[in-house]
Amino acid sequence: MNIFLYAIIFIIGTLFGSFYTLAVYRIPKDIDIIKKHSYCPNCNNKLGFLELIPVLSYIFLGGKCKHCGQKIRIRYLLLELLGGITFVTLAILFKIEVYNLNMSNIIIYVFAILYLTAIILISGIDKEYIRIDKRVLAYGIIISILYMIYLYTIGDTSIYRYAIYLAVYIILLAADTILLKKYAKVSYIIEILILLNTILIFGGTAMFLMTVVMSVVAILIYMLLHKTVQKNVGNKKLKIEEMPIGFYIGASNIILFFMMTFVTEYFI
Repeated sequence: MNIFLYAIIFIIGTLFGSFYTLAVYRIPKDIDIIKKHSYCPNCNNKLGFLELIPVLSYIFLGGKCKHCGQKIRIRYLLLELLGGITFVTLAILFKIEVYNLNMSNIIIYVFAILYLTAIILISGIDKEYIRIDKRVLAYGIIISILYMIYLYTIGDTSIYRYAIYLAVYIILLAADTILLKKYAKVSYIIEILILLNTILIFGGTAMFLMTVVMSVVAILIYMLLHKTVQKNVGNKKLKIEEMPIGFYIGASNIILFFMMTFVTEYFI
């Protein structure tokens, strides 16, 4: 029976994967992600129901728009598949089974999905536009606060720990607001710090530190490779402000999230 449960979870995951691609494209452009019907970005024709089925529609349409014949990026198919695989992998890691449903595991599973949604959207948008969308960041803050409330109600952790996390949020948000009002500037660094605080809340100190280290190493490797290519082909010099730091932090955190969840569930 678990195979049927995981099949359903996989389908839900592909729907989320499709939503991620839509959200990363629309949110920075201020296009409604809920009410506005899906359409082809090339010919603007509205997509029918059969064109919106994750994975299958791409296969049946041969990777092309039904109306204008424009090729659809294969990354849409890959992200939909990755969404399904991610959801199933998490379900297995959190021991979501038909005959052994545990409400605590289900709640943690849901929080994990909501958290990863925030990280994926932040990372995807940052990679494309080198900026962190405040609406997605606000969503991440709300989810982290709900998660802290849940942990406090079921555990015996001191409330002072959560008070510190909230204080950090308040200080960073206040600083960001003042900077925006006084200088009409958005502070990328402050938004990165808010992202890191969210990671700290969900992942704990160990995952937080490992995420920082892993992302710094990834950035250094990228800069080294870019410098090597620059010498060979004469590309322009890479500037730090052109680096999608949020993307590297998010990608590193997602990898570590799965690794550490696996170790925690099966070896600790």
